[in-house]
Amino acid sequence: MSLELKINDEIKQAMLAKNKDLLEALRAIKSALLLAKSEKGGAGDVNEEAEIKILQKLVKQRRETAEIYLAQNRKDLADVEIFQADVIQKYLPEQMSDEELSRIIKDIIKETGATSVKDMGKVMGLASKKLAGKADNKTVSEKVKQLLGI
Repeated sequence: MSLELKINDEIKQAMLAKNKDLLEALRAIKSALLLAKSEKGGAGDVNEEAEIKILQKLVKQRRETAEIYLAQNRKDLADVEIFQADVIQKYLPEQMSDEELSRIIKDIIKETGATSVKDMGKVMGLASKKLAGKADNKTVSEKVKQLLGI
């Protein structure tokens, strides 16, 4: 079942359950997918890789917004953003464990022959492709820096 159909079904269930918070999060996903489908130059369809990127972007936006709200002592607003981020996160592939991530990045470092900060771009480029949707780029970047000894 495609993500769009799954979201539509979940929206119907949330409407029947009168769950406004869940409904708001699901509608945000649907909106982002519809925007991507109707983008200029788009084929009218969104592939799985693009869906993952859209969902990651939505999660990242909500987590960053929650941090801002917490910094301004607005826990009520931050809680809404965190809830939505958690709902959206459910539709992303399961994230890798720290051990798996370390192992893959070590393999990439060996493969590229990286030894210093100058080689970080090579490692990140390959890691971004291999780990798309399985790990957050910020986490990958931190792990690469750690393993390169930066």
